[in-house]
Amino acid sequence: MEISHAVFFDMDGTLLQTEKLALPAFHRTFAELQEKHLWTGQIPTDEQFLNVLGMTIEQLWDKLLPGADSQTKELANEWLLKHEKELLKEGACDLYPGVREQLEKLKKAGVSLFVASNGLEDYIDSICKQFEISSLFTDLYSAGRFQTKSKNDLVAKLLKDYPIKQAVMVGDRHSDVEAGKVNGLFTIGCDFGFAKKGELDGADVIIRHFSQLTAHLPFEVGTS
Repeated sequence: MEISHAVFFDMDGTLLQTEKLALPAFHRTFAELQEKHLWTGQIPTDEQFLNVLGMTIEQLWDKLLPGADSQTKELANEWLLKHEKELLKEGACDLYPGVREQLEKLKKAGVSLFVASNGLEDYIDSICKQFEISSLFTDLYSAGRFQTKSKNDLVAKLLKDYPIKQAVMVGDRHSDVEAGKVNGLFTIGCDFGFAKKGELDGADVIIRHFSQLTAHLPFEVGTS
């Protein structure tokens, strides 16, 4: 059955206030790496940590652990996920204001919602379960789940798997805008996440608060 309208959401910096989760998780991970003598290089700055959010896992560790072997990167990835899940349970972060209300409004209006993230599958699942929003989504697409090399590929796979007539890509990084444009989608840039000046250039619309989302979609959102 064809889906008339769908919205694809990035997770970090779009739905989730990730910096409150990512920064302590990265610091705990690097403390473990140092404690076990697996990393003797410089500890990245908070800015460097935030800059890698939105990258694929492979790209992320290439940036943060340059020159490290694959086993060290795999361990770092395991520890990062462990700390992120611990911090989620500790209540370290929250969704952006307006996220739940906008998702519920779209769901009620019959719009199909998807996550399209470069994160790990378990990470995305844990976030959706923690904030009890899993039921609002038709499916959760992640690079970790499908081993895609880029957000472009992930969005292309989603469009191939689901018969969607009109879709919108929503995200806070250039990779989100690019993934939408490459795949022929209307794009909405979120200028409240981690985007740098000019990073969202090319988006059809830029919003500065999540509550503005439904008002800027290229189709009318009523109520069913």
